Amino acid sequence: MKPRRTKIYFDGGCRPNPGAMEIAVVIGGVATIDHEAGTGSSMDAEWLALIAALRLAQARGITDFVLLGDAAAVVAQANGEMAARGRASAHLESFRVLVGASPAPRVRHIKRTQNLAGIALARR
Repeated sequence: MKPRRTKIYFDGGCRPNPGAMEIAVVIGGVATIDHEAGTGSSMDAEWLALIAALRLAQARGITDFVLLGDAAAVVAQANGEMAARGRASAHLESFRVLVGASPAPRVRHIKRTQNLAGIALARR
């Protein structure tokens, strides 16, 4: 039997927008949260959360995974379906550098209500 693909949830936000950012990543039901991710926009926070999710997967040696987030624009940019402009282009470049020569990871859009990382941030 083939092992199941690991689901890695990511979410970011800021208050106010732009303002203080926070990000969360959930792997295997365990949330990693950074309430002091710097200052920026909600788009910056979402990108930082996606990058943090990829870094955690790599650090844990997870090779079969899908990155799940509710920021449709970030998911589309990461998948090359939408152009990244402004600061998003720098975040996309950081993401691509982390991917390196490996196959591009699967990045999927999910509903906000399904995003365990968003739920973890809301509970703080």
